[in-house]
Amino acid sequence: MNLDPTLLEIIVCPDCRGDLAAEGEELVCGSCGLAYPVRDDIPVLLVDEARRPE
Repeated sequence: MNLDPTLLEIIVCPDCRGDLAAEGEELVCGSCGLAYPVRDDIPVLLVDEARRPE
């Protein structure tokens, strides 16, 4: 995954507004734990597409 660090500073979880961190091929919310996919270096910040924490 090749995301601009500046982008990671400004985007937040659309569900809870928590900070997102890059983990593998996903962006994971530090507050609610939702994991958003990144496809072709584009974050898909849709709650319906997010993986719920186990």
